Amino acid sequence: MEVLGESLCYDRAREVKLFEETRAGVKGLVDSGVTKVPRFLIHPPESFKESSPVAEEEEEDDDDDGVLDDDDEFDQVPVIDLDGYDDDEEKDGVGRSTRRAEVVRKIREAAESWGFFQMVNHGVPDAVLNGMLEGIREFHEQPNESKIAWYSRDPKKRVRFYCNGDLLVSRTANWRDSIIFDFQDGPLEKEAFPSVCRERVEEYMKHVLKLRQVLSELLSEALGLSKDYLGRTECMKSETLVCHYYPLCPEPDLTQGTTKHSDPSSLTLLLQDHMGGLQVLRRNRWVDVPPLPSVLVANVGDLMQLITNDKFKSVEHRVLAGKHGARVSAACFFYPSATHRHKPYGPIKEFLSEEEPPKYRETNISDYLAYYRSKGLDGNSALPYFRI
Repeated sequence: MEVLGESLCYDRAREVKLFEETRAGVKGLVDSGVTKVPRFLIHPPESFKESSPVAEEEEEDDDDDGVLDDDDEFDQVPVIDLDGYDDDEEKDGVGRSTRRAEVVRKIREAAESWGFFQMVNHGVPDAVLNGMLEGIREFHEQPNESKIAWYSRDPKKRVRFYCNGDLLVSRTANWRDSIIFDFQDGPLEKEAFPSVCRERVEEYMKHVLKLRQVLSELLSEALGLSKDYLGRTECMKSETLVCHYYPLCPEPDLTQGTTKHSDPSSLTLLLQDHMGGLQVLRRNRWVDVPPLPSVLVANVGDLMQLITNDKFKSVEHRVLAGKHGARVSAACFFYPSATHRHKPYGPIKEFLSEEEPPKYRETNISDYLAYYRSKGLDGNSALPYFRI
């Protein structure tokens, strides 16, 4: 009865309101010396494991902790070397370099099976990657009075700092703070950036936009389409950069850095530091994506799965709360262009037939994001809502 009484007396709305008024995020909690995770950040025990009866029957030898063993044959997200993707020398029978054909094949296999792949020799210099991570860390580790002016939940503010975009919607919040740079309406003026990370964000994005063009072409070819196909649809034309900070957590077994979710984008490009914590859901088991030097991680988003009629998979993933130190990452989400916010996107016609009917109804990115945000990161994909 005591536990029941505590439950009845608990006022989550009030606790969240008091937390929000500090505008200091979870980093502020750590700085204040908390040794216990506040209740609105505590996740139910079932959210820490993922296993289904079907999976257990099919894979009886697997441990039941919901995490793949290190020696499991499916334990590593594919690492793809992009070196030579544009090599014009050795040609195959259709005028495409054999090296490029190999890269395209690996991307297709990864997008169909994993929904994730890691990239080396992607063209972004190590100095730029490291500088970006340092810039994120420096912003978040400033004294709160230096960053509090950036704190906002106003979506019209194209640069804003906040804790949990769905804090007021989800039942449980995540142990992370974020700063967002919204480029969907075009470039940002220099004055729009916090000075502590301005130059490093600008330099990183110059390289990311070049890589986006490369990936757009390679993904188009991986779908068996002309290399400019996805570019012409403008489904990856605009971008939003979200830079996360996951402080050291006093009770990492009670909360999560990021709840299980899939991304609403067409494609997401992720830069993570050396701390680890990212996991991908693979065959009902969680697989670690350990950080590797000079690597960028790409993952298929919901919109890409929708337009490819399930050929490419938008896979659920999460981030564990940290036990040994703060983690930083930068996720760049590629969306349809600003002028295409209300353009209907549906399964690509070239993939449809009587045997392969459309699996999703047409929608636009504005409506998709509205639904995605309305439910928050509740551990469930938004895609089923748009299925026919």
